[in-house]
Order: sequence, then C-alpha cells, then structure tokens
Amino acid sequence: MRSISLIFKQFSRSVLLLVCFAVWGFSAKAQGDAAKGEAVFKSAGCTGCHKIDVRMTGPALGPIIASETDDKWLASWIHNSQALIAAKDPKAVEIFTKFNQSVMPAFPSLSDGDIADIAAYVRADWKTIQDAKAKAPAAAVATESGPSNLIVFGLIGVIILAFIIILVLNKVIATLERLLSGKRLLPEEAEATDETVVAADKYATLKKVLKNKKLVFFILFCGTIAMGSWTWVALWNTNVHQGYQPVQPIKFPHDLHAGIMKIECQYCHSGAFKSKNASIPSLNVCMNCHKVVKTESPEIHKIYDALGYDPNTTKYDSTKAKPIQWIRIHNLPDLAYFNHSQHVKVGGIKCQQCHGPVETMKEVYQYSPLTMKWCIQCHKRTNINMKGNAYYENMLQVHDLIKKGVKVTPAQLGGIECGKCHY
Repeated sequence: MRSISLIFKQFSRSVLLLVCFAVWGFSAKAQGDAAKGEAVFKSAGCTGCHKIDVRMTGPALGPIIASETDDKWLASWIHNSQALIAAKDPKAVEIFTKFNQSVMPAFPSLSDGDIADIAAYVRADWKTIQDAKAKAPAAAVATESGPSNLIVFGLIGVIILAFIIILVLNKVIATLERLLSGKRLLPEEAEATDETVVAADKYATLKKVLKNKKLVFFILFCGTIAMGSWTWVALWNTNVHQGYQPVQPIKFPHDLHAGIMKIECQYCHSGAFKSKNASIPSLNVCMNCHKVVKTESPEIHKIYDALGYDPNTTKYDSTKAKPIQWIRIHNLPDLAYFNHSQHVKVGGIKCQQCHGPVETMKEVYQYSPLTMKWCIQCHKRTNINMKGNAYYENMLQVHDLIKKGVKVTPAQLGGIECGKCHY
C-alpha cells in the first residue's frame, strides 16, 4: 500500500509540475490589456518609428509580434535589443540583418506589463486589419457585378417600342398628307396672291422704319458704343487669366497645410525669400512629413511614384523616378521682370497681397489680374518702411554720399547682385 501511495504522490507531483509549466508557458504570451497597450504605445514614442501594418523607419510590428509567442523574448528585445544581438541571439540577429541593421533605441523604463499590453494592442489591431483585408475582396466582387438581365431586357424592350411608335407616326403622317392633297380649302392662285400681299406689307414696314432718320441714327449710335465697349474690354483682358484654376497632377490642399496646419509659405516656396522665383517645392520637402504622415493616401503615393520610393523597404530607385508635371498658374510675359525677394524680403509684402487668401483655397487659382495697371497702382499706394531695413538704409547712405560729392558706383546701388543679370 505504501508503494502505491508513493507512486500516486510522485504522479501527482509530476502532474502539478506539468500544470505549472503550462501556466508559465501560457503566461509567456501574457494576456495584456489592449486599451492600455495603445496608450503606452503612443506615449512611449513608438509611433515615431513604427506602424502596425506599414514599414516606416522601423519594421511593421503586426506580422512580427503576431508571430512571436514568447513575450519574455519581446521584453528582452525592447529593453535592450543590442544586448541580444551582441549575445548572438538568432531571432535578434535575423531581425537586425533583415531591416538594414537599423539600431532600435533601448526602453529600459518599460515594465514587462507595459510590453505585454503593447503586444496585446498590436496583435488585436493586426487581427482587425487582416480581417478587414479578408472581407475587402468579397465586397469588391459584389460591387463590380454587371447589370442584371432585367435591365438588359428592359432596354431592348424600350428600343423595340420606340421603333413601333416611329412606324405608326410615319403611317399617320402619310395618311394626313393624302387627305390634304385630295381636299384643298383654297385655290393655289388665291394662296399665291395672299403670300405676295403679306411679303409686300413686310417690306413696306421695313421701308417706313428706314425712312425714320432719328431712329436709324439712334440704333447706329447705340451699336457703335456697344461694339466699342466690347472691343475695349476684350483687348484690355487679352492674356489676363484672373481666376485661372487648372487641375494639378496631385491634389495639394493649401487650406489644410497653410490654413489649418499653419505652415509658412517659405517652408515649401523657399525661393521667394532669397531669389527671383518662388520656385516649385522639391518633393523631398513633402517627404519630410509624408514619409510618416498619411502614407495610405493615393495622392501621397503619387509622390512616392515620382521619387521611385518604396514605403515597404524605405528605399529609393532612381530608375523608376519621374518628374511631376505641375501646371503653372501665375505666368508673367517675358517682357516683365518680377523679383520675389525684392518684394518679400526688402518690401516686407505678405504672399496673400498678390496671391490672395491661399490659406483658404482648396485648389490655388490666380487671385490678382497681374496687369501692368495693377502693379503700378500698388507701387503708387504702398508706403515704404525704411526703419530697420538694410536695403533702404544703404540707399540713404548712398544719397548722403551724393550730397557730399563723393563718387558713387553701381556696385553701391546693388549693381553686382546676381539677380541683376542672371534671371
């Protein structure tokens, strides 16, 4: 009996030990709180390098964490990934090599519970994304189904009915023509006589009107004024494109960037402050933000295509790059010289004074007429502020030199500035 009880005791201990291992193994993939994990994920700065389903500076976390069953290893990796790599951990070395040996910063301040919560949030969000992708093709197939047979037969029936109506109307018209030709109400001579009288009456009225010299003079006078006014307006507005609003290859909402986001015009149009031209913004300026922001937008993917950029690998392929063909809106004739820096930097003029309220425009259009008269009126009405303006202080110094009889050269008047010769 003692041997049986001893065997039973050993068996129970073995079962208890297995249960403990099972519990430990289950807790290795800790049951974290997804809601808390989302808060920790955002507050810890993970969003700066990672997204759930899209590669950024770091890899997409969804497929990595969803396939990883050991949260203790995840905690070790997040606490200090370089220590795992230095220890030749196979998983760590594989990830480090696969993602271009990008060094992940250490997060020793995150507890194992925080990491478990983050893992729970990533797994839950990744599952939601995968479920949505699985349902998407079925929905697409349902929406792309062709027209039903009822609609097709209905259209054929309408066409046949239209032909029948046309045939019936032709029969009715032919019958009416036969009846009218067989039964005339008046003789042909009488009809001819009446037409002649009516025509004569019409001409008589016209002749009577033409004999009224005051009326003829008034009509000619009004016509001359109208034609002259129309000609003047047409000539005055030749090549004036005020209100011109072309459709650009990429929809760039100025009301969002310059209005809501309060981005300065010179951040994109840097040339306006230092050169003749405001310049078309480089797409690299766009990538400063949109390498991370709104990466799912089709308009942003047009920028990626133009640069040959692959958001999945974060690499550029110059062989796939192609320039974006922007459509010019504000276009001065070649005979007119306009220097942006002279107006923006020296004159201190705001961009909105010429380009209108750009911060409210969904799509930019030509706000001002940009005519010679419009420029001259602005030059007559604008007051010059010389205080604290190095350009005008230099001009005043030159005038003082002239008063003293000192020799003044074009160089002192800005004659050796690049923009004076090189447009």
